[in-house]
Amino acid sequence: MSRVGKIPIKIPQGVAINFQDEILAVEGPKGKLTVRYSPEVSFVSENGSITVNRANENKQTKAYHGLYRNLLNNMITGVSKGFTKTLIITGVGYKAEIQGKLLVLSLGYSSDIFVGVPEDLSVAVEAGGKLTITGIDKQRVGEFAAQIRKFREPEPYKGKGIRYEEEIIRRKVGKSGVK
Repeated sequence: MSRVGKIPIKIPQGVAINFQDEILAVEGPKGKLTVRYSPEVSFVSENGSITVNRANENKQTKAYHGLYRNLLNNMITGVSKGFTKTLIITGVGYKAEIQGKLLVLSLGYSSDIFVGVPEDLSVAVEAGGKLTITGIDKQRVGEFAAQIRKFREPEPYKGKGIRYEEEIIRRKVGKSGVK
């Protein structure tokens, strides 16, 4: 058995799970998520928890076992609590602001960068260059944060750019430090 796949998932209050016709649907207080799953895995609901089982011992089926267990766990967490990624914008004159459904980034380029915020995500700009992205789908939150970070990745000399809140930038010594 897969170490990840055999762990049962507890279902919190207010979350409804439906798995039939190879479609896994999870509905909770924050919204609804669906994913199509492979017929090599099956889901068993018992005593307020769900277990993922696999049909055979093929290598691909073993991979699906852990994958769909984690996908289901992330879906349950998303519809009950939600996911958040925080980005820090560092640099003189670097800033972000929200204009309707657009995120406007001033990152030292000749013109501002306009990014459309997807319908299922919310973006908040706080003081000190803090940008918080929130949503129910872990993959969409992470992908949108990565797209924003890509506009100006942090550089190692002064640390300017956009970085994740928990990210540590290894600083380099410039030319003046080599004497």
